[in-house]
Amino acid sequence: MKTLDVIAAVLLVVGGLNWGLVSVAHFDLVAAIFGMKFGETSALSSVVYALVGLAALYQAVSFKSIQHRWGHESAPARAR
Repeated sequence: MKTLDVIAAVLLVVGGLNWGLVSVAHFDLVAAIFGMKFGETSALSSVVYALVGLAALYQAVSFKSIQHRWGHESAPARAR
């Protein structure tokens, strides 16, 4: 499962960088990789966007189990 965790993390970085570039520079990295203009989509770019979305869903749903697998348990809250 660690491999899937890494793939999901990489896809989230790609998606985050793409959205950052869209907002700051009005540049769509995914579209550029596939030889298209800003805002254009193709079957391949749609697959990339879908994979990024699935990676985000996977990370959100399995966040606690990912922490457990990687040995990064949250520290217990201190009593006040």
